[in-house]
Amino acid sequence: MTPDELSDRLWKFAARVGKVVNALPDTRLGRHVAGQLVRCGTAPGPNYDEGCAAESRADFAHKLSIALKELKELKETRGWLKFCVIAELLNDKQIAPLLDEAEQLIRIRREFDHYREEQAACSFEMRNEQCSMSNLQ
Repeated sequence: MTPDELSDRLWKFAARVGKVVNALPDTRLGRHVAGQLVRCGTAPGPNYDEGCAAESRADFAHKLSIALKELKELKETRGWLKFCVIAELLNDKQIAPLLDEAEQLIRIRREFDHYREEQAACSFEMRNEQCSMSNLQ
């Protein structure tokens, strides 16, 4: 998946969350859940795009780390969507497709985390190797 494709998915996910929010009842609980969903369900897209628009490698690493923290919001979004069904604010049929997309995006994020950890380990090993090589000279 390209960065643009992931960005599109995150923005479409945010729009779908917005539709769910608009479908919630105008009750005290509905308004509370709506606020939570707006906050956590719409944050990943713009933060991911911000990370992709970095001006340097250091800027990219910093912005992407912020974006990845925001992508963790997908788990919170998934929780609030499940709560909507449990609390009978919306029915399962209304929520199921969005829950599925949240799960897929969470899996994509996990794969990216795994890749990042591998890159960090490789980078760490290379630095140690270079340090030990410079000590031999």
